[in-house]
Amino acid sequence: MALDSFSTLVDPYERRVRDLRISITDRCNFRCTYCMPEEGLKWLDRSEILSFEEIARLAMIFVERFDFDGIRLTGGEPTVRADLPVLIEKLSGLIVPSTGKPVDLSMTTNGSSLRSSAKDLLRAGLNRLNISIDSLNPRIFEAMTRRDNLEKVLDGIDAAIEVGFKPVKINIVMMRGINDHEIVDFATFGREKGVQPRFIEFMPLDADGAWTFEKVVPADEIIEKINAVYPLEPVVHGPEPAQRFRYKDGAGELGVIPSVTKPFCDNCDRVRITAEGKFMTCLFAINDFDLRKLLRSRASDEEIMSEIRAAVGTKWAGHNIGNVNFKRPPRSMSQIGG
Repeated sequence: MALDSFSTLVDPYERRVRDLRISITDRCNFRCTYCMPEEGLKWLDRSEILSFEEIARLAMIFVERFDFDGIRLTGGEPTVRADLPVLIEKLSGLIVPSTGKPVDLSMTTNGSSLRSSAKDLLRAGLNRLNISIDSLNPRIFEAMTRRDNLEKVLDGIDAAIEVGFKPVKINIVMMRGINDHEIVDFATFGREKGVQPRFIEFMPLDADGAWTFEKVVPADEIIEKINAVYPLEPVVHGPEPAQRFRYKDGAGELGVIPSVTKPFCDNCDRVRITAEGKFMTCLFAINDFDLRKLLRSRASDEEIMSEIRAAVGTKWAGHNIGNVNFKRPPRSMSQIGG
């Protein structure tokens, strides 16, 4: 594709949009309390889920026609989707027009199946992994995920490191009174394993609707506690959601994602597609745009691009958590794609 054959997407607030999150399934083998109810959800029928070919076509449009340079696969739990390396191979071949380089392809996973799949995922072209692990204590881990799988997740982290993923990041949703006493433990774990912790503030996307401000552990508190044990210095922050810090002794880095206490909406460059093909311009968006309908009605690339442009034209300034006009989205985290 010629370098002058692409355009860029800019929202009404002059933010360049260039990072795409694609949920490839709504199903998950965990039942994390901040994500879905204990009994699970009514899963989408297989026919409602985008096929690999449909996902690949949309990804091609975003990368080759709109110059997106990052794609992250999410769920649900993406590794429960059969033949995942086939999809990764399709996506990893996409080239960013403005740079001539392959798209940066990453995935968020709970890590429980990585011992058997990590090598195949890397070989297929996956660049990076974020592995969710909310406690290092088996009892707390089971309470948060409703699954007794801590050892599998720890083994999955080891597998990712062994096959050569670098960096490996670990996602920790911090919840007051549940795992907030493990903040320094996770920093120590990251330093010893050579992985990068990402501490995430608890957001109002739980299916049970139990979220309150009192359950949020502020990012500033997290950094203060770690800095008291392992001195930190900030890293220059770009459009990515994490505020990054490195250890002054050179033993790696970590990040905090202050979605609630310090929203990073001013720099947001992300949009997302749900497993059933709904296009959302924000994790907390109330409205969505049906790309699956266009795909299955044999719409042209130009028609799909027009719908994407119209959707990005509605992207709002921010999510308004904490304000009186904040509205919870109708979907939980697992139904949107983290």
